[in-house]
Order: sequence, then structure tokens, then C-alpha cells
Amino acid sequence: LFGYPALTANVSNNIGLVAGGVSGTYGYRHEARKLKSTLVRLAPASVLGAVTGAVLLLTLPDSSFDAIVPALIALALIMVVVGPSIQRRAARRKLDRGADLERVSPALIAGIFGLGVYGGYFGAAQGILLMGLMGIMLSAGIQTLNGIKNVIGTLVNAVAAIAFMVFAWDRIDWTIVALIGGGSFMGGVLGARIGRRLPPLVLRAIILLIGTLALVKVVWFD
Repeated sequence: LFGYPALTANVSNNIGLVAGGVSGTYGYRHEARKLKSTLVRLAPASVLGAVTGAVLLLTLPDSSFDAIVPALIALALIMVVVGPSIQRRAARRKLDRGADLERVSPALIAGIFGLGVYGGYFGAAQGILLMGLMGIMLSAGIQTLNGIKNVIGTLVNAVAAIAFMVFAWDRIDWTIVALIGGGSFMGGVLGARIGRRLPPLVLRAIILLIGTLALVKVVWFD
């Protein structure tokens, strides 16, 4: 909108959002700790995905993922809607079998890696996608999932940001970084304070609203 080259905007935005991820993660630290072992097992896939995505961003044309972004956002919104019913069925099956409710499956690890690639490359609506994926594959409540999402999203952004600062320093506009960093930091603080007090249904509705707006923007205005 403000006339910056696409790659400069993408790289600078990624770096600036790290600040908001840190403040949001801190605000949701109690929820994230509930699945600390799950986070530890998912972190390597996030890191590898972020590195892969950053490399792709620096080597592929800007338009490479344009076609798939709307489909991914739409899929995530569907997962957010159907997630609770799938969680309940999966939890019943696991309880019947005496299984670990939060078993980290290969499919979840693969999905986290894929979203790490997406986050390192493009990043728009990464949080919506993470919430949709984990809502389907983990049985934790939405507030706990939100805490995990903050940690994973911040990790992806931070790893990609380091790669950009090492290999694409000339593409970074530090004015953009400072403005987005300051705004996202305050947004993370306020978002965590407000989000943690919302009932699960209201929080889910807000996620759907934001995701729908992102989808409309990507499809009709980009």
C-alpha cells in the first residue's frame, strides 16, 4: 500500500513482528506451559521449516505462493470451525485405548514443518493456520492452543528474521521494522490481556472474523 517493494515489505514485516510475538508469548506463558513437552517436540520442525521458507523467499519469485495462500487460509478457517467436534471424538477414542491425549504424531510434526516453511516464506495468517492444524490434532482447549501458537509463530519469525539479517540485510527497511515492532509489541501485550479473558466461543469467533478478513483481502485486494 505504501509503495515498498514486495520483498522489502515481507522481510521487514517479518522482523518487526518478532516483538509482538515475544510480548504475546509472555502474556500467554501460563497456557503455553501446560503443553511444554509438546512444544519441545514441535520446535525442531518449526526451526527447519522457517529456515526453508526464508531460503525460498530469497530465491523464488514473489508470486510463487499467491495461488495457494487463499486456499490455506480457507482450510484453516474450516479447521477452526470443525476442530472442537473432531477433538471430542479423538479424545473419546484415545481414552478408550488408554492413549496419551497429547501424543505428537508424525502428521502433526509434518504439518508444523509445512507451516514453518509458509511462515518463513510469507507469514500472512500463519497464526490462523497453526490454530486450525493444532485444533484438529491436539485435544487441548483453545486458550492453551493459542499459547502454543504464540510460541511456535514467534520461533518461526525469529529464525527467519535471523536468516534475513544475515543474507538479505540490504532488503531490510529499518523504519518499517521499528514501526511494526513497536505496534506489534503493544498489540501482543493488549491482545494477551484481552484474549485470555475471552470465553472459548468468543475467541473462536474472533479468529474466524480475522481469518475471513484476511481471506477477503488476499483474494480481492492483493
